[in-house]
Amino acid sequence: MSRRTVTTDKAPKAIGPYSQATIIHDIVYTSGQIGLDPVTGEMAGDDIETQTVRTLDNLEAVLTAAGSSFEDVVKSTIYLADIKDFGRVNALYAERFGDNPPARATIQAGSLPLGALVEIDMIATLSEDNQVW
Repeated sequence: MSRRTVTTDKAPKAIGPYSQATIIHDIVYTSGQIGLDPVTGEMAGDDIETQTVRTLDNLEAVLTAAGSSFEDVVKSTIYLADIKDFGRVNALYAERFGDNPPARATIQAGSLPLGALVEIDMIATLSEDNQVW
């Protein structure tokens, strides 16, 4: 079984014993990303919009490092500290996926790492030119 770990300095380093993403059989499993700035290690902002944009940017960087993209995402999960932020997060998320969004679940998680307001993880396929199967 072929298993690879994905690491990029364009997204925050893991803050625990996990990888930014793992690839197995042409499937990319990202770890949850929050709105940390990969350069400063600080939260990008204290509002849901700024944190959501940074979270999506971090995920894009991880997917790119893996040989994938938002176009290849098949499932995502959004964890919110407060479900009242759903509409604002949903609007920013929709901008990244357009007319062909992946399957998704959104839940209110309550408390998230480092006081984040949003965390998102994704499952994607490798882009066609990166597939080995």
